[in-house]
Amino acid sequence: MKKKIFFAALILFIVFLNSMILIISIVILEDKLSAVRDKCLAEHYVIASSLIGDMQALEQRGNRIEENIDNLMRLYSRYLQGKGNGLAVAFSGKWIYESPAFASEETMISPPDTGYSQERLVFMENGNRLCVYGSFPAPWQDYGLMYIGNLSDTVQSWRHTKNILFLTGAAVILIMSFFLFQFLNIIFRPLRQISSTAAKIANGNYDSRISVCGKDEIFSVAHNFNLMAEQIENQIKQLENAAEQKQQFIDNFSHELRIPLTAIYGYAEYIQKALLSEEERYECTQFIMSECSRLQNMAYQFLDMALLRKDEIKDSNCSVKELFTESEKGMHIRASEKKIKLTYVLSQDYIIKGNMEQLLILINNLIDNAIKASRQEDEIRISAYLEESALAVEVEDHGIGIEKEQISHIKEAFYRVDKARSRAAGGAGLGLAICEKIVQIHHADMLFISELGVGTTVKLLFPV
Repeated sequence: MKKKIFFAALILFIVFLNSMILIISIVILEDKLSAVRDKCLAEHYVIASSLIGDMQALEQRGNRIEENIDNLMRLYSRYLQGKGNGLAVAFSGKWIYESPAFASEETMISPPDTGYSQERLVFMENGNRLCVYGSFPAPWQDYGLMYIGNLSDTVQSWRHTKNILFLTGAAVILIMSFFLFQFLNIIFRPLRQISSTAAKIANGNYDSRISVCGKDEIFSVAHNFNLMAEQIENQIKQLENAAEQKQQFIDNFSHELRIPLTAIYGYAEYIQKALLSEEERYECTQFIMSECSRLQNMAYQFLDMALLRKDEIKDSNCSVKELFTESEKGMHIRASEKKIKLTYVLSQDYIIKGNMEQLLILINNLIDNAIKASRQEDEIRISAYLEESALAVEVEDHGIGIEKEQISHIKEAFYRVDKARSRAAGGAGLGLAICEKIVQIHHADMLFISELGVGTTVKLLFPV
Protein backbone atom coordinates (compact mmCIF):
# COMPACT_ATOMS: atom_id res chain seq x y z
CA MET A 1 0.00 0.00 0.00
CA LYS A 2 2.79 2.41 0.95
CA LYS A 3 4.71 1.65 -2.27
CA LYS A 4 1.63 2.23 -4.40
CA ILE A 5 0.95 5.59 -2.75
CA PHE A 6 4.64 6.53 -3.01
CA PHE A 7 4.93 5.77 -6.73
CA ALA A 8 1.51 7.26 -7.53
CA ALA A 9 2.33 10.49 -5.69
CA LEU A 10 5.83 10.58 -7.20
CA ILE A 11 4.52 10.10 -10.76
CA LEU A 12 1.90 12.81 -10.26
CA PHE A 13 4.55 15.16 -8.87
CA ILE A 14 6.95 14.41 -11.76
CA VAL A 15 4.21 15.02 -14.34
CA PHE A 16 3.14 18.23 -12.61
CA LEU A 17 6.71 19.52 -12.15
CA ASN A 18 7.79 18.72 -15.72
CA SER A 19 4.60 20.29 -17.06
CA MET A 20 5.33 23.46 -15.08
CA ILE A 21 8.96 23.47 -16.27
CA LEU A 22 7.78 23.01 -19.86
CA ILE A 23 5.28 25.84 -19.54
CA ILE A 24 7.93 28.09 -17.97
CA SER A 25 10.37 27.17 -20.75
CA ILE A 26 7.81 28.04 -23.42
CA VAL A 27 7.08 31.37 -21.69
CA ILE A 28 10.81 32.12 -21.50
CA LEU A 29 11.26 31.25 -25.19
CA GLU A 30 8.34 33.45 -26.17
CA ASP A 31 9.79 36.30 -24.10
CA LYS A 32 13.19 35.88 -25.74
CA LEU A 33 11.68 35.71 -29.23
CA SER A 34 9.56 38.74 -28.49
CA ALA A 35 12.67 40.65 -27.41
CA VAL A 36 14.51 39.59 -30.57
CA ARG A 37 11.50 40.53 -32.69
CA ASP A 38 11.33 44.01 -31.14
CA LYS A 39 15.07 44.44 -31.67
CA CYS A 40 14.87 43.30 -35.28
CA LEU A 41 11.94 45.64 -35.95
CA ALA A 42 13.83 48.55 -34.37
CA GLU A 43 17.01 47.91 -36.38
CA HIS A 44 15.00 47.36 -39.56
CA TYR A 45 13.32 50.73 -39.02
CA VAL A 46 16.63 52.53 -38.32
CA ILE A 47 18.39 50.98 -41.32
CA ALA A 48 15.38 51.55 -43.62
CA SER A 49 15.11 55.23 -42.57
CA SER A 50 18.84 55.79 -43.05
CA LEU A 51 18.83 53.97 -46.37
CA ILE A 52 15.97 56.15 -47.72
CA GLY A 53 18.03 59.21 -46.87
CA ASP A 54 21.04 57.84 -48.69
CA MET A 55 18.89 56.97 -51.72
CA GLN A 56 17.56 60.55 -51.83
CA ALA A 57 21.13 61.86 -51.74
CA LEU A 58 22.14 59.57 -54.62
CA GLU A 59 19.22 60.70 -56.79
CA GLN A 60 19.96 64.34 -56.08
CA ARG A 61 23.50 63.78 -57.38
CA GLY A 62 22.06 62.06 -60.47
CA ASN A 63 23.36 58.57 -59.66
CA ARG A 64 21.38 55.36 -60.22
CA ILE A 65 20.47 53.54 -57.04
CA GLU A 66 20.75 50.04 -58.57
CA GLU A 67 24.36 50.68 -59.59
CA ASN A 68 25.43 52.08 -56.21
CA ILE A 69 23.39 49.86 -53.87
CA ASP A 70 26.39 47.74 -52.96
CA ASN A 71 28.31 50.79 -51.78
CA LEU A 72 25.32 52.04 -49.82
CA MET A 73 24.74 48.71 -48.07
CA ARG A 74 28.39 47.84 -47.37
CA LEU A 75 28.49 49.91 -44.17
CA TYR A 76 25.27 48.42 -42.83
CA SER A 77 26.29 44.88 -43.70
CA ARG A 78 29.65 45.34 -42.01
CA TYR A 79 27.82 46.56 -38.89
CA LEU A 80 25.51 43.50 -38.79
CA GLN A 81 28.01 40.90 -39.92
CA GLY A 82 29.59 40.59 -36.49
CA LYS A 83 26.18 39.78 -34.98
CA GLY A 84 25.45 37.06 -37.54
CA ASN A 85 22.56 39.06 -38.99
CA GLY A 86 21.98 39.80 -42.67
CA LEU A 87 20.42 42.37 -45.03
CA ALA A 88 18.92 42.24 -48.47
CA VAL A 89 17.37 44.87 -50.74
CA ALA A 90 14.72 44.00 -53.31
CA PHE A 91 13.60 45.93 -56.38
CA SER A 92 10.51 44.99 -58.37
CA GLY A 93 10.40 41.50 -56.79
CA LYS A 94 14.09 40.69 -57.24
CA TRP A 95 17.05 40.96 -54.93
CA ILE A 96 19.48 43.65 -55.98
CA TYR A 97 21.64 43.32 -52.91
CA GLU A 98 22.37 40.44 -50.52
CA SER A 99 24.72 40.62 -47.58
CA PRO A 100 27.20 37.74 -47.07
CA ALA A 101 25.14 36.37 -44.14
CA PHE A 102 21.98 36.38 -46.29
CA ALA A 103 23.70 34.92 -49.35
CA SER A 104 25.30 32.09 -47.35
CA GLU A 105 21.93 30.58 -46.40
CA GLU A 106 21.19 27.30 -48.19
CA THR A 107 17.54 28.17 -48.74
CA MET A 108 17.20 31.49 -50.48
CA ILE A 109 14.13 33.58 -49.66
CA SER A 110 12.18 35.29 -52.38
CA PRO A 111 11.08 38.87 -51.74
CA PRO A 112 7.57 38.85 -50.24
CA ASP A 113 4.80 40.56 -52.17
CA THR A 114 3.42 43.31 -49.92
CA GLY A 115 1.40 45.06 -52.64
CA TYR A 116 3.08 48.37 -51.86
CA SER A 117 1.75 48.16 -48.27
CA GLN A 118 3.77 49.95 -45.64
CA GLU A 119 3.09 47.20 -43.10
CA ARG A 120 6.14 45.19 -42.22
CA LEU A 121 6.12 41.39 -42.34
CA VAL A 122 7.72 39.34 -39.57
CA PHE A 123 8.19 35.59 -40.02
CA MET A 124 10.43 32.68 -39.09
CA GLU A 125 12.64 30.96 -41.63
CA ASN A 126 14.19 27.51 -41.10
CA GLY A 127 13.55 27.80 -37.36
CA ASN A 128 16.75 29.76 -36.75
CA ARG A 129 16.16 33.07 -38.55
CA LEU A 130 13.72 35.86 -37.86
CA CYS A 131 12.94 37.84 -40.99
CA VAL A 132 11.54 41.39 -41.13
CA TYR A 133 10.54 42.74 -44.55
CA GLY A 134 9.04 46.08 -45.37
CA SER A 135 8.50 48.14 -48.55
CA PHE A 136 9.76 51.72 -48.81
CA PRO A 137 7.32 54.64 -49.04
CA ALA A 138 6.68 56.42 -52.32
CA PRO A 139 8.40 57.25 -54.56
CA TRP A 140 10.55 54.21 -53.70
CA GLN A 141 7.68 51.77 -53.26
CA ASP A 142 9.34 49.30 -55.63
CA TYR A 143 12.16 48.88 -53.14
CA GLY A 144 12.01 46.69 -50.04
CA LEU A 145 14.41 45.91 -47.19
CA MET A 146 14.78 42.45 -45.64
CA TYR A 147 16.38 42.25 -42.17
CA ILE A 148 17.41 38.75 -41.09
CA GLY A 149 18.07 38.21 -37.41
CA ASN A 150 20.11 35.18 -36.33
CA LEU A 151 18.30 33.23 -33.56
CA SER A 152 21.07 30.71 -32.87
CA ASP A 153 22.33 32.50 -29.77
CA THR A 154 18.80 33.06 -28.50
CA VAL A 155 17.80 29.43 -29.01
CA GLN A 156 21.07 28.24 -27.50
CA SER A 157 20.54 30.45 -24.46
CA TRP A 158 16.98 29.19 -24.15
CA ARG A 159 18.09 25.54 -24.36
CA HIS A 160 20.70 26.17 -21.68
CA THR A 161 18.06 27.73 -19.43
CA LYS A 162 15.67 24.86 -20.17
CA ASN A 163 18.33 22.27 -19.33
CA ILE A 164 19.08 24.05 -16.06
CA LEU A 165 15.36 24.05 -15.21
CA PHE A 166 15.00 20.34 -15.94
CA LEU A 167 18.18 19.49 -13.99
CA THR A 168 16.85 21.56 -11.09
CA GLY A 169 13.54 19.73 -11.44
CA ALA A 170 15.35 16.37 -11.32
CA ALA A 171 17.14 17.47 -8.13
CA VAL A 172 13.81 18.63 -6.66
CA ILE A 173 12.25 15.26 -7.58
CA LEU A 174 15.05 13.39 -5.78
CA ILE A 175 14.67 15.57 -2.70
CA MET A 176 10.89 15.26 -2.92
CA SER A 177 11.19 11.47 -3.20
CA PHE A 178 13.29 11.34 -0.02
CA PHE A 179 10.92 13.52 2.00
CA LEU A 180 7.85 11.78 0.56
CA PHE A 181 9.27 8.41 1.59
CA GLN A 182 10.00 9.68 5.10
CA PHE A 183 6.57 11.28 5.31
CA LEU A 184 4.87 8.04 4.26
CA ASN A 185 6.95 6.17 6.85
CA ILE A 186 5.61 8.51 9.51
CA ILE A 187 2.05 8.23 8.18
CA PHE A 188 2.14 4.43 7.92
CA ARG A 189 3.99 3.85 11.21
CA PRO A 190 0.70 3.48 13.18
CA LEU A 191 -0.60 1.11 10.50
CA ARG A 192 2.57 -0.98 10.82
CA GLN A 193 2.08 -0.95 14.58
CA ILE A 194 -1.53 -2.05 14.09
CA SER A 195 -0.41 -4.86 11.78
CA SER A 196 2.35 -5.94 14.17
CA THR A 197 0.03 -5.81 17.17
CA ALA A 198 -2.66 -7.74 15.29
CA ALA A 199 -0.08 -10.43 14.46
CA LYS A 200 0.93 -10.61 18.15
CA ILE A 201 -2.72 -10.93 19.20
CA ALA A 202 -3.22 -13.64 16.55
CA ASN A 203 -0.26 -15.50 18.10
CA GLY A 204 -1.85 -15.35 21.54
CA ASN A 205 -0.33 -12.18 23.05
CA TYR A 206 -3.68 -10.67 23.94
CA ASP A 207 -2.19 -7.97 26.18
CA SER A 208 -0.44 -6.25 23.23
CA ARG A 209 -1.49 -2.65 22.65
CA ILE A 210 -0.65 0.22 20.31
CA SER A 211 0.90 3.39 21.70
CA VAL A 212 -1.25 6.15 20.20
CA CYS A 213 -0.92 9.93 20.14
CA GLY A 214 -2.56 12.72 18.19
CA LYS A 215 -6.15 13.43 17.19
CA ASP A 216 -6.31 12.41 13.52
CA GLU A 217 -8.14 9.53 11.81
CA ILE A 218 -5.24 7.10 12.30
CA PHE A 219 -5.27 7.90 16.03
CA SER A 220 -8.98 7.09 16.06
CA VAL A 221 -8.33 3.77 14.27
CA ALA A 222 -5.52 2.89 16.70
CA HIS A 223 -7.67 3.85 19.70
CA ASN A 224 -10.58 1.72 18.46
CA PHE A 225 -8.14 -1.12 17.75
CA ASN A 226 -6.92 -0.96 21.36
CA LEU A 227 -10.53 -1.06 22.55
CA MET A 228 -11.17 -4.07 20.34
CA ALA A 229 -8.00 -5.77 21.62
CA GLU A 230 -9.08 -5.09 25.20
CA GLN A 231 -12.51 -6.59 24.51
CA ILE A 232 -10.87 -9.62 22.89
CA GLU A 233 -8.55 -10.04 25.87
CA ASN A 234 -11.48 -9.81 28.27
CA GLN A 235 -13.50 -12.29 26.22
CA ILE A 236 -10.56 -14.69 26.06
CA LYS A 237 -10.05 -14.41 29.82
CA GLN A 238 -13.75 -15.03 30.37
CA LEU A 239 -13.63 -18.06 28.10
CA GLU A 240 -10.52 -19.34 29.87
CA ASN A 241 -12.15 -18.79 33.26
CA ALA A 242 -15.35 -20.46 32.04
CA ALA A 243 -13.36 -23.40 30.67
CA GLU A 244 -11.41 -23.66 33.93
CA GLN A 245 -14.61 -23.48 35.96
CA LYS A 246 -16.21 -26.15 33.78
CA GLN A 247 -13.19 -28.41 34.18
CA GLN A 248 -13.16 -27.78 37.91
CA PHE A 249 -16.90 -28.45 38.01
CA ILE A 250 -16.40 -31.77 36.19
CA ASP A 251 -13.53 -32.72 38.49
CA ASN A 252 -15.54 -31.85 41.59
CA PHE A 253 -18.64 -33.55 40.26
CA SER A 254 -16.68 -36.72 39.51
CA HIS A 255 -15.20 -36.60 42.98
CA GLU A 256 -18.61 -36.03 44.60
CA LEU A 257 -20.08 -38.99 42.71
CA ARG A 258 -17.14 -41.29 43.35
CA ILE A 259 -17.29 -41.04 47.15
CA PRO A 260 -20.98 -42.04 47.67
CA LEU A 261 -20.96 -44.57 44.82
CA THR A 262 -17.85 -46.23 46.21
CA ALA A 263 -19.43 -46.32 49.66
CA ILE A 264 -22.74 -47.68 48.32
CA TYR A 265 -20.95 -50.37 46.28
CA GLY A 266 -18.78 -51.31 49.24
CA TYR A 267 -21.68 -51.66 51.68
CA ALA A 268 -23.79 -53.53 49.09
CA GLU A 269 -20.93 -55.96 48.48
CA TYR A 270 -20.44 -56.30 52.22
CA ILE A 271 -24.13 -57.13 52.74
CA GLN A 272 -24.00 -59.64 49.87
CA LYS A 273 -20.92 -61.53 51.00
CA ALA A 274 -20.77 -61.20 54.78
CA LEU A 275 -22.93 -62.84 57.42
CA LEU A 276 -24.55 -59.93 59.21
CA SER A 277 -26.90 -59.60 62.08
CA GLU A 278 -30.13 -57.70 61.63
CA GLU A 279 -28.71 -54.68 63.44
CA GLU A 280 -25.60 -54.61 61.21
CA ARG A 281 -27.70 -55.12 58.09
CA TYR A 282 -29.95 -52.23 59.19
CA GLU A 283 -26.95 -49.94 59.73
CA CYS A 284 -25.55 -50.80 56.27
CA THR A 285 -28.85 -50.21 54.50
CA GLN A 286 -29.34 -47.01 56.48
CA PHE A 287 -25.97 -45.72 55.28
CA ILE A 288 -26.77 -46.71 51.69
CA MET A 289 -30.09 -44.87 51.92
CA SER A 290 -28.40 -41.74 53.31
CA GLU A 291 -25.88 -41.72 50.47
CA CYS A 292 -28.66 -42.24 47.92
CA SER A 293 -30.57 -39.37 49.55
CA ARG A 294 -27.49 -37.16 49.17
CA LEU A 295 -27.22 -38.12 45.49
CA GLN A 296 -30.92 -37.34 45.10
CA ASN A 297 -30.47 -33.91 46.70
CA MET A 298 -27.53 -33.28 44.39
CA ALA A 299 -29.68 -34.18 41.37
CA TYR A 300 -32.43 -31.80 42.54
CA GLN A 301 -29.88 -29.05 42.98
CA PHE A 302 -28.52 -29.67 39.50
CA LEU A 303 -32.07 -29.39 38.20
CA ASP A 304 -32.50 -26.08 40.04
CA MET A 305 -29.28 -24.76 38.51
CA ALA A 306 -30.35 -25.88 35.03
CA LEU A 307 -33.67 -24.06 35.39
CA LEU A 308 -31.99 -20.94 36.73
CA ARG A 309 -29.47 -20.95 33.89
CA LYS A 310 -32.31 -20.14 31.47
CA ASP A 311 -32.71 -16.79 33.27
CA GLU A 312 -36.47 -17.16 33.11
CA ILE A 313 -38.24 -15.18 35.79
CA LYS A 314 -41.88 -14.24 36.19
CA ASP A 315 -41.79 -10.82 37.80
CA SER A 316 -44.23 -10.04 40.54
CA ASN A 317 -44.36 -7.86 43.64
CA CYS A 318 -43.10 -10.13 46.40
CA SER A 319 -43.86 -9.18 50.00
CA VAL A 320 -40.86 -9.52 52.33
CA LYS A 321 -43.25 -10.20 55.21
CA GLU A 322 -44.78 -13.11 53.29
CA LEU A 323 -41.29 -14.30 52.32
CA PHE A 324 -40.19 -14.39 55.97
CA THR A 325 -43.39 -16.16 57.02
CA GLU A 326 -42.96 -18.92 54.42
CA SER A 327 -39.27 -19.25 55.28
CA GLU A 328 -40.03 -19.64 58.99
CA LYS A 329 -42.55 -22.41 58.24
CA GLY A 330 -40.02 -24.32 56.18
CA MET A 331 -36.89 -23.84 58.30
CA HIS A 332 -38.36 -24.06 61.82
CA ILE A 333 -38.10 -27.86 62.03
CA ARG A 334 -34.62 -27.82 60.48
CA ALA A 335 -33.41 -25.31 63.11
CA SER A 336 -35.11 -27.11 66.01
CA GLU A 337 -32.90 -30.18 65.40
CA LYS A 338 -29.97 -28.15 66.82
CA LYS A 339 -32.19 -26.08 69.15
CA ILE A 340 -31.30 -22.97 67.13
CA LYS A 341 -33.53 -19.92 67.44
CA LEU A 342 -34.58 -18.21 64.19
CA THR A 343 -35.33 -14.51 64.74
CA TYR A 344 -37.04 -12.61 61.91
CA VAL A 345 -36.80 -8.79 62.25
CA LEU A 346 -39.01 -6.63 60.04
CA SER A 347 -40.04 -3.10 61.03
CA GLN A 348 -42.37 -2.75 58.03
CA ASP A 349 -43.29 -4.67 54.94
CA TYR A 350 -41.17 -4.18 51.82
CA ILE A 351 -41.68 -5.21 48.22
CA ILE A 352 -39.12 -7.06 46.07
CA LYS A 353 -39.77 -7.28 42.35
CA GLY A 354 -38.99 -10.88 41.45
CA ASN A 355 -40.06 -14.50 41.80
CA MET A 356 -41.30 -15.65 45.23
CA GLU A 357 -40.26 -19.30 44.79
CA GLN A 358 -36.69 -18.38 43.82
CA LEU A 359 -36.42 -15.83 46.62
CA LEU A 360 -37.61 -18.47 49.10
CA ILE A 361 -34.94 -20.89 47.82
CA LEU A 362 -32.36 -18.12 48.24
CA ILE A 363 -33.31 -17.25 51.83
CA ASN A 364 -33.72 -20.89 52.90
CA ASN A 365 -30.34 -21.86 51.43
CA LEU A 366 -28.63 -19.06 53.35
CA ILE A 367 -30.46 -20.02 56.56
CA ASP A 368 -29.56 -23.68 56.01
CA ASN A 369 -25.88 -22.78 55.66
CA ALA A 370 -26.12 -20.66 58.83
CA ILE A 371 -27.66 -23.62 60.70
CA LYS A 372 -24.83 -25.91 59.55
CA ALA A 373 -22.23 -23.37 60.73
CA SER A 374 -23.94 -22.64 64.08
CA ARG A 375 -23.55 -24.41 67.40
CA GLN A 376 -26.26 -25.91 69.54
CA GLU A 377 -28.75 -23.34 70.93
CA ASP A 378 -27.29 -20.47 68.85
CA GLU A 379 -29.44 -17.73 67.34
CA ILE A 380 -29.77 -16.84 63.67
CA ARG A 381 -31.09 -13.39 62.89
CA ILE A 382 -32.90 -12.63 59.59
CA SER A 383 -33.71 -8.95 58.96
CA ALA A 384 -34.76 -6.54 56.24
CA TYR A 385 -34.27 -2.77 56.05
CA LEU A 386 -33.66 0.07 53.60
CA GLU A 387 -30.03 0.98 52.95
CA GLU A 388 -29.56 4.09 50.77
CA SER A 389 -31.11 3.18 47.39
CA ALA A 390 -31.39 -0.57 48.04
CA LEU A 391 -33.37 -3.03 50.15
CA ALA A 392 -31.02 -5.04 52.38
CA VAL A 393 -31.89 -8.55 53.58
CA GLU A 394 -29.43 -10.02 56.10
CA VAL A 395 -28.88 -13.53 57.45
CA GLU A 396 -26.60 -13.32 60.50
CA ASP A 397 -25.23 -16.24 62.50
CA HIS A 398 -22.70 -16.62 65.33
CA GLY A 399 -21.13 -19.81 64.08
CA ILE A 400 -17.62 -20.89 63.13
CA GLY A 401 -17.10 -18.13 60.53
CA ILE A 402 -15.14 -18.18 57.26
CA GLU A 403 -11.49 -17.34 56.58
CA LYS A 404 -10.93 -14.29 54.35
CA GLU A 405 -9.09 -16.39 51.76
CA GLN A 406 -12.12 -18.65 51.39
CA ILE A 407 -14.75 -15.93 50.88
CA SER A 408 -13.83 -15.40 47.21
CA HIS A 409 -14.41 -19.13 46.48
CA ILE A 410 -17.54 -19.96 48.43
CA LYS A 411 -19.85 -19.17 45.47
CA GLU A 412 -18.16 -21.83 43.32
CA ALA A 413 -19.98 -25.08 42.72
CA PHE A 414 -18.90 -27.97 45.02
CA TYR A 415 -16.73 -25.66 47.11
CA ARG A 416 -16.95 -26.33 50.85
CA VAL A 417 -15.47 -24.33 53.69
CA ASP A 418 -15.37 -27.46 55.86
CA LYS A 419 -15.50 -30.48 53.56
CA ALA A 420 -15.83 -33.09 56.27
CA ARG A 421 -18.62 -31.23 58.09
CA SER A 422 -20.52 -30.41 54.87
CA ARG A 423 -20.37 -33.93 53.54
CA ALA A 424 -21.46 -35.36 56.88
CA ALA A 425 -24.37 -32.94 56.84
CA GLY A 426 -25.37 -34.10 53.38
CA GLY A 427 -24.27 -31.01 51.49
CA ALA A 428 -22.96 -31.09 47.95
CA GLY A 429 -21.48 -27.58 47.84
CA LEU A 430 -24.05 -26.29 45.33
CA GLY A 431 -26.22 -24.17 47.62
CA LEU A 432 -24.33 -20.86 47.28
CA ALA A 433 -23.84 -21.40 43.54
CA ILE A 434 -27.62 -21.59 43.23
CA CYS A 435 -27.98 -18.53 45.47
CA GLU A 436 -25.55 -16.55 43.30
CA LYS A 437 -27.54 -17.41 40.18
CA ILE A 438 -30.80 -16.29 41.79
CA VAL A 439 -29.14 -13.05 42.90
CA GLN A 440 -27.92 -12.38 39.35
CA ILE A 441 -31.39 -13.01 37.90
CA HIS A 442 -32.86 -10.46 40.33
CA HIS A 443 -30.09 -7.90 39.53
CA ALA A 444 -29.06 -7.91 43.17
CA ASP A 445 -25.76 -8.24 45.07
CA MET A 446 -24.68 -10.77 47.68
CA LEU A 447 -22.00 -9.74 50.18
CA PHE A 448 -20.26 -11.84 52.85
CA ILE A 449 -18.97 -10.39 56.11
CA SER A 450 -17.31 -13.02 58.24
CA GLU A 451 -14.78 -13.44 61.06
CA LEU A 452 -13.37 -16.80 62.04
CA GLY A 453 -14.83 -17.98 65.34
CA VAL A 454 -17.27 -15.01 65.54
CA GLY A 455 -19.82 -15.64 62.81
CA THR A 456 -20.97 -14.71 59.31
CA THR A 457 -23.38 -12.13 57.92
CA VAL A 458 -24.73 -12.53 54.39
CA LYS A 459 -26.18 -9.30 53.02
CA LEU A 460 -28.50 -9.26 49.97
CA LEU A 461 -28.99 -5.89 48.28
CA PHE A 462 -32.06 -5.68 46.02
CA PRO A 463 -32.76 -2.66 43.80
CA VAL A 464 -35.72 -0.60 44.97
